[in-house]
Amino acid sequence: MTDQLKVLVTGAAGQIAYSLLYSIANGDVFGKNVSVSLILLDIEMMQEALGGVVLELQDCALPNLKKITATCNVQEAFTDIDYAVLVGAMPRRQGMERKDLLKANAKIFKEQGKALENYAKKSVKVLVVGNPANTNCLIAATCAPSISKENFTCLTRLDHNRAKAQIATRLEVATSAVRNVIIWGNHSSTQYPDVRHATVSVGDEAKPVPLVVKDDAWLNGDFITTVQKRGAAIIAARKLSSAMSAAKAICDHLRDWHFGTPKGEWTSMGIYSNGSNYGVPENLIYSMPVKIDENGYTIVDGLEIDDRSRVRMDATANELLEERNEAMKFLSQSD
Repeated sequence: MTDQLKVLVTGAAGQIAYSLLYSIANGDVFGKNVSVSLILLDIEMMQEALGGVVLELQDCALPNLKKITATCNVQEAFTDIDYAVLVGAMPRRQGMERKDLLKANAKIFKEQGKALENYAKKSVKVLVVGNPANTNCLIAATCAPSISKENFTCLTRLDHNRAKAQIATRLEVATSAVRNVIIWGNHSSTQYPDVRHATVSVGDEAKPVPLVVKDDAWLNGDFITTVQKRGAAIIAARKLSSAMSAAKAICDHLRDWHFGTPKGEWTSMGIYSNGSNYGVPENLIYSMPVKIDENGYTIVDGLEIDDRSRVRMDATANELLEERNEAMKFLSQSD
């Protein structure tokens, strides 16, 4: 093993983490030449279940897994970490209003942001998964001012993968044949799945998705709403939220962030907006297309935005502005 990484996963006794931890520990994310120390954080009442997760990881006998630390202590969890995968969050319960969810999570991610500030490496890369992921990510970044805002991202790769899969299924091709879809905005039902710049491999040629699909009504209608509402559809069918597909998307996000995106391809990540790209307001975590190399990610700039797309992109930005303003009220009240 030539490298070592300390990787924190919060909500580590939950169902997403249960689908995620094996892939991280097995070298499927950071490479087979990297040894991983896993730090598993969950609340005190989940420590018995977390202990069971540790036993299973031990029984996997994985050569890349150097050490497992299970804890409910925030300082122990965040000290000197290289990656933070913040999965744990307060779920929305029946009868709970959105402002109640924002208030509960503002407290959680304020604490975790401060823990990143006080204990983590300044180079730490942070992926927020717990919903509302964009706003939770912004709260954590705000509470860790000495860590670059570029080091904070939220998960929209699940939506990105869903969009690819819908196109691939429609055209009866492999998902690997579909490239450069975009998820704009919030990881919510206002997100905008955009395939206007995407391509699909037909033989040896990459052709524009709209040209191959030949159904603008579907692309501007059912395709978008299916991706937007996919999470709700899974809950309705399973009576549980996405776990397997979310874990896969987390792995995809982390792998690309660590190794870079393939040449000529981009992915979707919720990233900090400084107000200079695509008319997205400053101080939001907003999903955009990015290319990644050894120097980090860069926004794919210069893509044409038509009037219909502008309306959708602004709508999801406005939702994020409302969430941000509500969350910041809760932060100021708790100071």
